[in-house]
Amino acid sequence: MNRWSLTSILMACSVVLGCMNGAGVAESASPAKAAKELPNRMPNASFEKAAKGKPAQWQTHTWAGKGAFSYADTGRTGARSVMISSEDGADAGWYAIAATEPYATYRLSGWIKTENVKTDGTKGRPGRGALLNLHEMQPVATKAVRGTADWTKVEVIFETGGEDAVQVNCLFGGWGLATGKAWYDDIRLEKLAMKEWKPHIAIDAAKKGEPVSKYIYGQFIEHLGRCIYGGIWAEMLEDRKFFYAVGAKGSPWKPLAGSGATTMDKADSFAGDHTPRTAAPGGIVQGGLGLVKGNKYVGHIWLKGAGDAGPVEVSLIWGDGAKDRQTVTVEKLTALYAKTPFEFTSGAATDDGRLEIKAPGGKGAFHVGTVSLMPADNVNGMRADTLRLLKELDSPVYRWPGGNFVSGYNWKDGIGDRDRRPPRKNPAWKGVEHNDFGLDEFILFCRLLGTEPYIAVNSGMGGVESAVQELQYANGGPGTPMGKLRATNGHPQPYKVKFWGIGNEMYGGWQLGHMTLEKYIKKHNQFAEAMRAEDRSIQLVAVGATGKWSEGMMQHCADHMDLISEHFYVHAKAGLASHVRQAADRVRGKAEAHRRYRKEFASLKGKDIRIALDEWNYWYGPHVYGELGTRYFLKDALGIAAGLNACARNSDIFFMANYAQTVNVIGCIKTTKTDAAFATTGLALKLYRKHFGAVPVSVVTEAPLDVAAAWSQDGKTFTISIVNPTMNPLEIPLDVKGVNLTGAGTRRQIAGTDPMAYNEPGKPPRVTIDEAPVKGISEALSVGPCSVTLFALDVK
Repeated sequence: MNRWSLTSILMACSVVLGCMNGAGVAESASPAKAAKELPNRMPNASFEKAAKGKPAQWQTHTWAGKGAFSYADTGRTGARSVMISSEDGADAGWYAIAATEPYATYRLSGWIKTENVKTDGTKGRPGRGALLNLHEMQPVATKAVRGTADWTKVEVIFETGGEDAVQVNCLFGGWGLATGKAWYDDIRLEKLAMKEWKPHIAIDAAKKGEPVSKYIYGQFIEHLGRCIYGGIWAEMLEDRKFFYAVGAKGSPWKPLAGSGATTMDKADSFAGDHTPRTAAPGGIVQGGLGLVKGNKYVGHIWLKGAGDAGPVEVSLIWGDGAKDRQTVTVEKLTALYAKTPFEFTSGAATDDGRLEIKAPGGKGAFHVGTVSLMPADNVNGMRADTLRLLKELDSPVYRWPGGNFVSGYNWKDGIGDRDRRPPRKNPAWKGVEHNDFGLDEFILFCRLLGTEPYIAVNSGMGGVESAVQELQYANGGPGTPMGKLRATNGHPQPYKVKFWGIGNEMYGGWQLGHMTLEKYIKKHNQFAEAMRAEDRSIQLVAVGATGKWSEGMMQHCADHMDLISEHFYVHAKAGLASHVRQAADRVRGKAEAHRRYRKEFASLKGKDIRIALDEWNYWYGPHVYGELGTRYFLKDALGIAAGLNACARNSDIFFMANYAQTVNVIGCIKTTKTDAAFATTGLALKLYRKHFGAVPVSVVTEAPLDVAAAWSQDGKTFTISIVNPTMNPLEIPLDVKGVNLTGAGTRRQIAGTDPMAYNEPGKPPRVTIDEAPVKGISEALSVGPCSVTLFALDVK
C-alpha cells in the first residue's frame, strides 16, 4: 500500500493549521486560541460529564503494579480531569474508545500535569512516565512527561491503516512502572487527512505455499459449563448421583412436601460419598426438565429398601393436572440394589417437567442409588440433535478433556460402570463433574463423528505414572495391565490415540499445579520420556505461550516434543474492522515469533516443531448459555474466517488449531434443553472445512479486506475467500495469474446488514450460508456487506 510520508502530512497540515507543535512540546498552561479547530473524535474529552461518580465513557485498567485512579476536582479547562498515582509503581491507564476512519491520518493530543513522576527505583522494569498512547497500535505514543511539571501538551500523528476504532490510553508507566502522580485533561483526536480506499485483490496462483494442514480445523471440548453435560451428553437430570444432599443448596433434588424425611446415608453409598435414604411414604423430585410433546424418554433407576418400603413410583410429569404424568411402578424392593429401566412419552411440551420418585404406600425406607433420564433418540448417550450438527461441522480432530479442567482431573474416575463412577466437584470450574463422559465415551464420540482424538494428560496435580497408565489404557495391548482393564470395560482393541498433550497453560497462576518455567521444563521432559518409552508412535504437544515461556520450552524441551501449544482469546472491540482483524493479527504474531525462534535457537536446528493452536476464539459478553456460554454474532463469524485465512497464510508454522470450545461454552453450537443450532462462528468453520482449498497461494490486498486463496487438492478448483468487514457491498477488481479459470463456479456467503445478528436454538436462523452458482467471473468479485464469501471456481 502507498503511504503518505510523515513529512508530507506535516507540510499539508501546516498550510491549514499554521505552525504545529511536535510531539511532547510544552506550551503555556493557558491555551492559545487556534485559528480553526478540527472536530474532536474523543468522547467526553475534558472529563466534564460524570456517570455514577466517574467520567462517562472512560474506564480504567492496570497492566502491572498497583495504582490508584481518581476523578479529580481540578482541570486545565473546566472543573474535572482524571488522575493516576502510585507509591510502589504502576503501569495503568484511563482509556476510552473512539471511532476512526480507515486510511486516515489523525493527531492525538492532550495535556498532562505531573508531580514527582519517576520511572527508576520501582520494583519492576522502569516505564516511560505519563503519556498518551493507542492500545495495541505500536509505536503510536506521545513523549512522556516525568518529574514535576505544570500542564504540558503532548501529541502524536498516526495513520489508522485498516482500523475503524482506537483505544486511547491516558497512560501512567508505559511498558514498565512509574511512581508519583499525573493528571490528564483535554484529550483530542482530530482527523488531518483522508486517503480514498479502492479495494483490489492480486493473486499469483503459481506461487504456492505449504499445504494447509487439515488439523487447523480442529475443535476442543472441556468439562466446563454446558459443553458436555447439557450440550453433547444426553442426560437430562442434574446431579443424578447425588453429589449434593437432597434439599441442600446446590442440589436440584427436593424432598416432596409433607412426606417422610430424606437423609443422606454415608455408610452405604452407591456412588460417591453418600446416597439418599427416604422414609416411606416419602419421595424426592427434580424439576426444570425440557420435554417435547410426543417424544419418548428412557432411563433407569437403582433402588433398594426394606420389603415393606415399596412399591416405588417413578413418574414423569409435564403439568399440574392429575393426568399430566406417566408412572412406572417398582413393585418390590430387596436388600440389594436392583436396576429398573423405564420409558415415558411426554403428553405436552414444557421447560419445567419433573421426575418424581416416591413410595406413597410404603412403611419402611428406600435408597435411590442413582437415576438416569435421556431422550429415547440418544445415540450411545449423546444428544442426537447436537450430534447431527457436529457431523456437519466435520472437524478432523477433537482435543479433550481440558483446558484448566485437566490439571485436577483423575482420568480413572471416568472409566468403568457409569452409574458407579463417583461424582466430583469440578476442579477448575463451577458445578459437578458427573464422570459419565470419560475416556471410553470420548473415543466413542470421536468414532461416531469420524474424527481423531487428541488427549491432554494431567501434568498439573497429576504425576508421570498416572499419565503413562492413561496412555497404556488407551493404546496398550490387552496383555498390558491397563490394556487388560480397558478390555474388562468392554473395549478389547487399542484406541491408537496419536496426539497427546502434556498439560495445559502451566504458565498461568490460575492453573492447578502451576510452577515456574524452570521447574516445568524438567517436569515436561520427565513426562515426555516416560510416555515415549510406553508408546513411540505418539505425537507429543508441549505447553507453550509466546514469549519467555515458549522460548524456554523451545530451548530446553525441543527433543521432547513434536508440536508446541499456543492459545489466544480476543474480546469485543469497537469498530467492525477492528473487531474482525484481531484473530488474524494474533495468528500472524505467533507465526512471526516462532519463525524468529527457528532462526535464533540452536536447539531447533534441523527440527520442524510447529504450532498446535489448541485454544483460540472470541470470548466476551454475557453467559446466555450457562457458564461461559457466550453468544456469537455475525461480526464474530467474520473474525473466525479471518483467523482461518491467517492460518492458511502461515501454513508453514501452523499444524493444528482447535476452536475453543464446541458446544455452549464459548461454543460454535448452542443448545437449549430441547434444541440445538449453529452459532455464527460455527457457520464459518463449517464453510471453510468443507470448501476452502488445500494449497495456499500468494495474495496481495489491503486492509480492511482479509483475503486468502488456495488450490483444491486435485487442482480442479481454485478457491478465494474474502472477509469484508465494511457495511458496503463491494465490487472488487481481481488480478489473477498462474491459473486459467473458466469463469464459472460457486459462491458461498455468510453476510448481513446487522453485524450483531445471531442465531438461537429453536428459532429460524438469522445468519446462514447462502450458496449460488456464478458465471463470467474474470476481472471482479462481488461480495455483500459485513460478509465472508468463499468462491470455488472451476479451472480449465
